[in-house]
Amino acid sequence: MKMVHTCVRVKNLEESLAFYQEAFGFKEVSRKDYPEHKFTLVYLSLENDPYQLELTYNYDHEGYDLGDGYGHIAIEVDDVPEAHERHRAAGFEVTELKGLPNSDFRYYFVMDPDGYKIEVVQGR
Repeated sequence: MKMVHTCVRVKNLEESLAFYQEAFGFKEVSRKDYPEHKFTLVYLSLENDPYQLELTYNYDHEGYDLGDGYGHIAIEVDDVPEAHERHRAAGFEVTELKGLPNSDFRYYFVMDPDGYKIEVVQGR
């Protein structure tokens, strides 16, 4: 077995595509449009990474209740402080840099247009 993709539902497909492309460098791998069923699936991936992020756009949907459960995706970078500053300068909503107790491990979260939190973690 292997992981294939993670799905997030989006209310504005073009806005979400722009966010994931600008913030993290995702590239569109494929798109499947089903107008008769009123939804579009767009698959994104990072360079040299077969795992995909699926953006699901359901036509005429005003948004989603994310609930109070805590879930997120995480993206590894080589330099967390540099990525943090780049995301902040780009105007994205980001948390402060954080770290695990008694560890050099650092991370922060950046919010996508639908309110999903993406954890940005230091490469190990």
